[in-house]
Amino acid sequence: MPYWLFKSEPESWSWDSQVARGAQGQEWDGVRNYQARNNMREMKRGELGFFYHSGSERAVVGVVEVVAEAHPDTTTDDPRWECVYIRAVGPVPVPVTLERCKAEPRLTGMVLVNNSRLSVQPVTEAEWRVVCELGGWTG
Repeated sequence: MPYWLFKSEPESWSWDSQVARGAQGQEWDGVRNYQARNNMREMKRGELGFFYHSGSERAVVGVVEVVAEAHPDTTTDDPRWECVYIRAVGPVPVPVTLERCKAEPRLTGMVLVNNSRLSVQPVTEAEWRVVCELGGWTG
């Protein structure tokens, strides 16, 4: 199963905001980057992703699940932009910082380590396992 990483500035949409949406989840809208949009187009219902606080925190703080596949982004009339719905699954017991990821030899190929600006990223199964190990996520 593919895995993903969703980045958000906690000041605009935080982990707590995501959790508050409950089982219905939240549309991951407002993405205006073609590569990030294309990543969302690849997602299937039930796939998991990390919720990452960007900005000053820069850490994986939670795990989310895709609950609705790519569809038109409701925040624009421009048909080029699509998004998915995600719901919070649970917090990562120990947030995994970008600094920690960069220091981990097993994560040298991770998109987050090499292109930390991309807002929606793929995560390999091996990377998923390492980040879960570092954060104490047993899901």
